[in-house]
Amino acid sequence: MRELTERIQSEVNKVIIGKEEVVRKVLISILAQGHVLLEDVPGVGKTTMAMAFARAIGLDAKRVQFTSDTLPSDIIGFSVYEKETGKLSYKAGAVMTNLLLADEINRTSSKTQSALLEAMEEKRVTVDGVTYPLPEPFIVLATQNPVGSAGTQLLPSSQLDRFLMRLSMGYPDRKSQIDIMRDRHHSDPLDSVEAVTDIAALNALAEEVRNVYVSDHVYEYATDLCEATRNNIYINLGISPRGALALIRAAKAAAYLEDRDYVTPDDVAGVFGDVCCHRLVLSAKAKLHEYTPEILCEKTLEEVKKPEAMEFTRK
Repeated sequence: MRELTERIQSEVNKVIIGKEEVVRKVLISILAQGHVLLEDVPGVGKTTMAMAFARAIGLDAKRVQFTSDTLPSDIIGFSVYEKETGKLSYKAGAVMTNLLLADEINRTSSKTQSALLEAMEEKRVTVDGVTYPLPEPFIVLATQNPVGSAGTQLLPSSQLDRFLMRLSMGYPDRKSQIDIMRDRHHSDPLDSVEAVTDIAALNALAEEVRNVYVSDHVYEYATDLCEATRNNIYINLGISPRGALALIRAAKAAAYLEDRDYVTPDDVAGVFGDVCCHRLVLSAKAKLHEYTPEILCEKTLEEVKKPEAMEFTRK
């Protein structure tokens, strides 16, 4: 299984050059069967990364370009009256897939954004009183541009809380930029990405991640981190219980990628910022001191005592 996860990353790294750590964290989210919000400026490869993962893992993928006129029915589907049978027939929307690429999710209305809430949390959609399960796995990779607010709608806290991680790719370094220009001059690197696994194998990987052991000391450390955000004068809205569960899920997947069947405090600390920063709502006092969620997460990691070296494996 370790070899399989390395092959997945290797295939994606054919396309996403110089961003190995971001690729690793997206894979952590996929193994934890969580959703990812890629927040960055246009043109750095957010959409390309999503398509590369879909090809490498062999997932069915659909892409929705969110705009002001995108309707909830475009996302979850709708019912059509069938004259022959006299009944309503369900026409599936974009969510009936394994990997949904929600491009520029903040450019659509709040009503359309909220259409994803049930799908992201409960892996199902309800249309005209009938509930339809989504394929397994179901993962949302959403993108948004943080620069410029014209024509955008901020995601509500309840929806941000459903994303396991928020990641930023950033610009490539000089050497990577040169490699990107050279590689794309004659062909599309996406064409070179090969499927190294399938849905059944991915579900097996996810099951192994769920079985990764977490000791009470690690649970206590994660709880202390979350409670510290709830009792911080610079934070109006701290980490919710859903966020705490997401932190443990991500830490399990991080440990699994390190070829361990147990979680250490370092695993929790390593994903804390990516899992928790987007869940924080800061107070006016924080803005006065020019504190950002990232700064406050770093301060929380510094202030909360990490468990001393001890045995974290199964007894």
